[in-house]
Amino acid sequence: MSYRAPVKDMLFAIKELADIDAVAALPGFEDAGYDTAAAVLEEAAKFTEGVLAPLNWEGDKNPSSWKDGVVTTTPGFKQAFQEFGAGGWQGLQHPVDFGGQGLPKTIGAACIEMLNSSNMSFALCPLLTDGAIEALLTAGSQAQQQTFIPNMVSGKWTGTMNLTEPQAGSDLAAVRTRAEPQPDGTYRIFGTKIFITYGEHDMAENIVHLVLARVTGAPEGVKGISLFVVPKFLVNADGSLGARNDVHCVSIEHKLGIKASPTAVLQFGDHGGAVGTLVGQENQGLAYMFVMMNAARYAVGMQGVAVAERAYQKASTFARERVQSRPVDGSTPGAAPIIHHPDIQRMLMTMRAYTEGCRAMATVAAAAYDAAHAHPDAEARKQNQAFYEFMVPLVKGYSTEMSLEVTSLGVQVHGGMGFIEETGAAQHYRDARILPIYEGTTAIQANDLVGRKTARDGGAVAKAIAARIEATEGELQKSGSDAAKAMHRSLRAARQAYLEVVEFIAGRSKASPNAVYAGSVPYLMLAGNTVAGWQMARALLAAEKHLATGEDPAFMRAKIATARFYADHILSRVPGIGHSIVAGAAALAEMPIEAL
Repeated sequence: MSYRAPVKDMLFAIKELADIDAVAALPGFEDAGYDTAAAVLEEAAKFTEGVLAPLNWEGDKNPSSWKDGVVTTTPGFKQAFQEFGAGGWQGLQHPVDFGGQGLPKTIGAACIEMLNSSNMSFALCPLLTDGAIEALLTAGSQAQQQTFIPNMVSGKWTGTMNLTEPQAGSDLAAVRTRAEPQPDGTYRIFGTKIFITYGEHDMAENIVHLVLARVTGAPEGVKGISLFVVPKFLVNADGSLGARNDVHCVSIEHKLGIKASPTAVLQFGDHGGAVGTLVGQENQGLAYMFVMMNAARYAVGMQGVAVAERAYQKASTFARERVQSRPVDGSTPGAAPIIHHPDIQRMLMTMRAYTEGCRAMATVAAAAYDAAHAHPDAEARKQNQAFYEFMVPLVKGYSTEMSLEVTSLGVQVHGGMGFIEETGAAQHYRDARILPIYEGTTAIQANDLVGRKTARDGGAVAKAIAARIEATEGELQKSGSDAAKAMHRSLRAARQAYLEVVEFIAGRSKASPNAVYAGSVPYLMLAGNTVAGWQMARALLAAEKHLATGEDPAFMRAKIATARFYADHILSRVPGIGHSIVAGAAALAEMPIEAL
């Protein structure tokens, strides 16, 4: 089945939940209203449906290959990437001053979803390039920005993020790649980096590696890490490419999924040292890298939404075509398409509700990002930044864990055929499995949510979100419809459980850290479920208003039904998760480590 971008649902979220008109009122985004969003999304749909989606399965069957240090990508990828760059898609959200289009993240997020739904392996290259651009915009020198950013924005060059080493997985304090200062102000870089997405490929003229390393004599631990730009090819003063730098791909990984995306092992400095330039100040590299990481974490959350959407579309199409068994209500005299069976409907609705809930949550987060960066009022920027930062681990953690359930259900809907590679359902399941792992595992996102985002401020931001949820509950009560009543019951219970957990974390994180962190991932899932449910409640209310005026009744009724399903089948799980967090640590502590 070919991919069809869910443009109508994306535009609904952009307009009704993210309030694109308010975004367009921000300085610099005056031309980025609803009409612009609709035009951009339609063009993105044409490109992703027509160019990238047909290459997705081919990439799984014929992945990138390595030979003698050279990586060759899947046939068709290089040409597609050239079209991607020529279309201006890499620069969609980046500044006009560097050749970008300067559009808000609220619009860009939908395009990121389409890119990943159509071809996740392909999309990883621009994902990392976006992060490299953001880091250089934040901390790069004027010379670095002028040399590298326009070429990455145009798609002429790509970018990477080099953190992980064989002995240092997520523990960046253990990074050992070293940087030796040179008389000319450059540094010589020596070390090995692993799991480098698109660390070597044939789709662009140059690759801009952003590398974490320790300057000779730097302090141990994370306080001694610096960030460097180390291009594959050195760049001459006139902007032309010079000699090959001393960084080489020694292998690529053989993976469960995203097979067309080359995951490289890079060796720096085997022939005298790779030439790099310092980004910002020495020993501040981790702070700069977090700019890349936060951009990437949000984008990976969008990957979760994207692969869930693709799996849902495939399962829905199969369920309409696959004829098997007579319906239990006897509505047909013989066997019928399996979509008539109640459990198939339940699975499809679960897939749909999860996907729409996480899309809504991510879209609202994107609007907060735009306001945090462009709002003229300092206090508004501060509040939106705090909200966005709280949302990043939810978008990344909840959406990616959600994608595992959705893609697994996609296989289940197909039955035995789902286990057969030729149907394509298995690829989505395999591709999704990396999402809760890379750019910080779900546990790392949860630790961030507990420590930096909840305990540090005594739960202030978390409680402010609860207050906004409570206001939506009031609107649901005013509606009085059966769907609104059902949503009100579940949302109110979820908010109460969420607040109880926030109080538990804020009050116990220092005195009983093991008890609190034992429930960190469940807390992330609880918070993500609650916030996504809140957005589904807002969507329900907006759809009711449009339905009352007779606007697009089929779409609005489906939106209301999906929101109610989320309330009854997904949001209703929150109180039980809350109990496991507040009361569940004792059972964990009683088990001796030796017995595990």
